[in-house]
Formats: sequence, structure tokens, C-alpha cells
Amino acid sequence: MTWLVRHDPIPAGRRFRDRLSRPGIFRLPGAHNGQAALQARAAGFEGLYLSGAAMSASMGLPDLGLITIDDVCFFIRQVAGASGLPVLVDADTGYGEALNAMVTVRRFEEAGAAAIHLEDQILPKKCGHLSDKRLALPQDMAAKVAAAVRARRDLVVIARTDALANEGLDAAIARARLYLEAGADAIFPEALTDIDLMRRFAQALPGVPLLANMTEFGRTPQLTGAELQDLGYKMVIWPVSSLRVANQAQERLYAALRDHDTTAPMLGHMQTRAELYETLDYFGFEGLDASISRSLLPPGSGGGD
Repeated sequence: MTWLVRHDPIPAGRRFRDRLSRPGIFRLPGAHNGQAALQARAAGFEGLYLSGAAMSASMGLPDLGLITIDDVCFFIRQVAGASGLPVLVDADTGYGEALNAMVTVRRFEEAGAAAIHLEDQILPKKCGHLSDKRLALPQDMAAKVAAAVRARRDLVVIARTDALANEGLDAAIARARLYLEAGADAIFPEALTDIDLMRRFAQALPGVPLLANMTEFGRTPQLTGAELQDLGYKMVIWPVSSLRVANQAQERLYAALRDHDTTAPMLGHMQTRAELYETLDYFGFEGLDASISRSLLPPGSGGGD
């Protein structure tokens, strides 16, 4: 069923909240564009994550808070619109202070976001797994969280703290409690560096929905969703994985084209035309307009007609 005729009467934020209330960890793979979102949906995932790092890299930019609200809304419309799934969106620092965070919430929710996370860094912000991050004052971040909660309709607001590296575990937990008092629905403790720290954080906040980040090549050990659930976590993201895989494949393609003057050596690594059309529900779109004749695929398209 194409997104043109798929209508879910329940707002995305409520669907995200409903899934969060059910047993089991909520697995949210990153999807950096609409095609990735469709593939993740086809694989059976119930929600998606939209990473600031993945959006920035897709635009050829580093993850230093350089993208704008409008840039992110463009990605939200792709990923949420194409998949119909509830999407958690990286809102960085909220693109400013309290009023800016309120604007961000309204714009993102209107674009189709189900949830956001706000972080307690100050600009220029960094990836949570890099060094020398600069933190906002706890009370300033709490005010931003409260403003975001005030502006939302159904959106789930998750507060991220990057305080572990600069201030230690106890301070990170204290910040999390302050953000919960300000109205945050869940907490994202970023860049916890070992399993014991992850367990201690969860034990300090019993009953609080916690988000774990399983980014590759970072500071946090790689665990399965089941292992994280056993530690007390309720959500897990793999933020940049789809982009990393796609980028490496594209690098191999361009090298092969340069070296062989043809894409022929890469055909076995490509999604076929038939597979692409199936993912996109191409013929479903054609079927919505009686004036469009059903297309026939060229011979050798990898299946289909």
C-alpha cells in the first residue's frame, strides 16, 4: 500500500508511546533516507531513527550542528512519509535555547516526527563519542526540556545527557533526574563506556525508559537488543549503520567504474530494477491512476514482468 492511500488516524507520537509501553525493547534502526526507511519496514521493524550525523553526512557535512531545522524536516518527511512508521529524530541541541527548542518541536511534529531527543551540549556540538564536548548548565538544559514538553502535542521528548566524560556517572544521573522533573519522557545516557556503567545508570533510575546507542566505532560496547533489555534499557538505536554500509558500497562502485570504465563488475552487488520497484511499490502507484498503463520491465531487470 503506497503512502498516498495509507492513513493512520493515530498520531505518530501516540504510536511511539504505545510501543514504548509494551513489553520488550523498542529496536530503532537508523534510516538515512526514504529508501532505507522502506527497506527497514520490509525487514519488520516497528520504528525508525533519524540521526543528525547521518543527515549531515548525507549532505556532505560533518556532525557539528551545521544543518538547519528545514534540512531536518526534509529528511523527516522522507523517512516518516515513506515508511509510515513512528520515527525518533535527533534534534541536537534544539537549534538554540528554550524558544528555539519550542519551534523545533512544532516544526518536527508537523513534519511527521514521533519523538525527538535533545542533548545537553552547547554549540558547536559534537558527536557524543568524541572528546572535549562542552556542556550546558543543568538548569539551562532542564528549562529547554520543559519548553519542548510545553510545545509538543503528542511528541515523545527524550533528554540526552553527554555528562559522563566531563562530570562522571553521578553527575550524569543527577542531570537525568533533573530533566525528568522538567518533563522528559525518557533519558538517553550517551557514550557510556562499559557494561557496568550502563547497568549502574539503569539501576539508579528504575522504571525510567532509557535509550541505548549502539553506534559502531564508538565508546560504548556493542550489545544486542536482548542484552540491553536485560540491563534495563527500553530503546536501542543503530544510528548511522545504514549510511555506513551504503557509503562503502558506493565507494566500491566508483572505484570499479574508474578502473574498468563500466559498472559490469558491480552488477552482482546491485539492487535490481525489479527489486527497487518492489520496494517502492512502483506498480501500486501506477494503479492509483487509471490513465497510466502498467509498465513492463526491460529484459534482465532481475525479475518481475
